[in-house]
Amino acid sequence: MQGKKNYSEKLFVSFQLSDRIPKENFYRRLGETLDTQFLYRDTSNRYGKAGNPSIDSVVFFKLMLTGHLENITSDRRLIEHCSMRMDILYFLGYDIDELLPWHSTISRTRQLYIQPLFLKVSSISF
Repeated sequence: MQGKKNYSEKLFVSFQLSDRIPKENFYRRLGETLDTQFLYRDTSNRYGKAGNPSIDSVVFFKLMLTGHLENITSDRRLIEHCSMRMDILYFLGYDIDELLPWHSTISRTRQLYIQPLFLKVSSISF
């Protein structure tokens, strides 16, 4: 008898993204290896003290790194791609029910940072 899988969406009651990402996954290992805490210190002078909070500096640079590694040059495509990959969501520190920043936020944030900061980030050794 031929089986037929019927799809019905369920609300996840007990789901941990970390349980679904294998220990040997590239983005999991990268996230465990990469030290990005210096970014908070090095980018703090680029933000004001009032207004709505902006995108997390670490998330921004992890998105840029992901775009480079996945060969994605469009911010819109990068956000679409990352939102569909559980391993990348885990790397970025997002859960499956959290929305990633708008693609236009990525573009505006890129203009906020100066070139020496990008050069410093690109010189990080693993």
